[in-house]
Amino acid sequence: MNVLLINGSPHKEGCTNRALKEVSGALNQEGIKTELVQIGNKAIHGCIACGKCAETGRCVFQDDPVNGILDKMEQADGLVVGSPVYYASANGSLFALLDRLFYAGKNFAYKPGAAVASARRAGTTATLDALNKYFTIAQMPVVSSSYWNMVHGRDASDVEQDLEGLQTMRVLGKNMAWLLKCLEAGKNAGISVPSPEEKTWTNFVR
Repeated sequence: MNVLLINGSPHKEGCTNRALKEVSGALNQEGIKTELVQIGNKAIHGCIACGKCAETGRCVFQDDPVNGILDKMEQADGLVVGSPVYYASANGSLFALLDRLFYAGKNFAYKPGAAVASARRAGTTATLDALNKYFTIAQMPVVSSSYWNMVHGRDASDVEQDLEGLQTMRVLGKNMAWLLKCLEAGKNAGISVPSPEEKTWTNFVR
């Protein structure tokens, strides 16, 4: 089993990375493989609603990380998304990536997902609320911890001092490993995922 972790910060070795490293370490201790991908500091296209991904399963934009992450998600059993807090919400580049990733992705259902937020001071819970909505619309079980999934600090050295935050990250990793193992055990016992229903669309303006 393996989990993909996405660092939505432009800073490769910053607070968000430190939090995700703690989650990754806990997963590894439980025998779960991990891969950490950072979106970088280059521009990421927003979705232009062209609909081509519905035909091909891939985004028309080829010059940013979205399609590569789609390939990784096809092989991953779980997903952790981490973001710094920008104006009480997630990084705009990460939102652009997730909009396209989740719109184009077809095989995310029933893969556990978790969001992690890092902030100097506040805005973490609003960030987590926004990120968790990607998981819930994709039928992904949301993994929780012993506190809301957040760390605090201005840089990675500050996060080292947030002992409760780091513990929250470790518990998150352990909880995700436990859920992955439960899902695998259920699959081996013959328990299948729910049968899908044909999508019903309701528009509120007629």
